[in-house]
Amino acid sequence: MKPASAKQAFTEQDAWSRVAHGWHHLHGHFRDLGYSLEWHDFRLDRELDWAKSFHPGSVEICLNLEGDGEVESSGSLLTLPPMTAGFYVFDGTPLKARRLDAQQHRFITIELARDFLLRHLGSNDDSLHPAIAKFIESGGRGSTVSEPIRLNAEHQSMISSLRKPPVHAAAQRLWYHAKAIEVASALFYSAPSVQELFCERQKRVNQERVQKVIVILRQNLAETPSLEEIGKRVACSHFHLTRIFRQEVGCSMSQFLRQLRMERAAELLREGKLKITTIAMDVGYSSPSHFSTAFHETFGCCPGLYPMKTPSQKAASGQED
Repeated sequence: MKPASAKQAFTEQDAWSRVAHGWHHLHGHFRDLGYSLEWHDFRLDRELDWAKSFHPGSVEICLNLEGDGEVESSGSLLTLPPMTAGFYVFDGTPLKARRLDAQQHRFITIELARDFLLRHLGSNDDSLHPAIAKFIESGGRGSTVSEPIRLNAEHQSMISSLRKPPVHAAAQRLWYHAKAIEVASALFYSAPSVQELFCERQKRVNQERVQKVIVILRQNLAETPSLEEIGKRVACSHFHLTRIFRQEVGCSMSQFLRQLRMERAAELLREGKLKITTIAMDVGYSSPSHFSTAFHETFGCCPGLYPMKTPSQKAASGQED
């Protein structure tokens, strides 16, 4: 029998073994640096228990772009539908967590150790979330979950930068360290309660309309409704819808649709079950040559050579124990 000192260190690899390359370590190291950021992009054929990936003695933030997830602690449930975020405190007391089957899941997690939070947050700050303050003050005890929040345009811009840091490789450690603090500050502090003014209500309505548009586009890649038809479905003029979509997402609807089509095409190519011409039709391209051109502009290679490992892809696919 091995002595207690020989006990193996915690690893996430077993938790994500089913998704293979759908789990990518972005930066950081939980034990050495106190934070770790990971990107997840996979499709499930059956439900996944992802609680096994949670580091004991951590607070983990989930920025959920796509797919439904949930985390439960002592009867409190954090639900994470698409375009939401939340966090969960894990002191080693078992949490229940699952990712639903028959869905594409895309999300970023930021794992933060208590010592990291202790260095950067003040537990006696009245505006700090009570669960985080308790975690810091109690020495890392007390598993719990937060309430979900809706990802706004600023959050989405932040997520995009996490995947593609706009700095030289030598500066990424400093940059990611600062980003881990930025994400924590965005989720761990509560704004003062104020009455919803008209402009705030209008912003919320616009965000809800844009989310409905995104769902429509995802569900109709092959035969996308016209802009006028989409406007009718979300009860908004197509002129106004065009403007608010760009404001919320950061690109035009046609650019976003092309991104969705390319992501779905890449997923189908990785599965390797369909011919390229069939995939082109499935994602809305009647011309294989137009599809090939768009794919090459997006991924840097033609569909017939995908998936391939470029130097940047190899660097991004490193995984942490």
